Amino acid sequence: MVIQSFLLVTSQVTLKIAMTKLGKFVWTKEYILNVVKNIPLAISGITIVGATLLWFHVLKKYEFSLAYPLVAMSYVFGMIAAVVVFKEAVPVARWIGVSLIIIGVILVAKTA
Repeated sequence: MVIQSFLLVTSQVTLKIAMTKLGKFVWTKEYILNVVKNIPLAISGITIVGATLLWFHVLKKYEFSLAYPLVAMSYVFGMIAAVVVFKEAVPVARWIGVSLIIIGVILVAKTA
């Protein structure tokens, strides 16, 4: 689940980077070529496919009531990415929320 969550967040981070590079959407040949040549967009697609394939495995192997709450780890990785990759200032209230998510994930995992 950790790898699946990491791939999920990697997909979203690279998607944000890709969308920032593309700028405003316009129906032009140049814009479409920029989409096709956008490496972060390709990485986003590859990592979301990987995350989905791992998710298929997890759903097949584990109870849904265990697997689905563990996906919340992606919120933790997302907050870390916000700080490390995007240099965002994250308010204390959000860190408290992420801490509660971590506690919840630990509680769910301990019942497995």
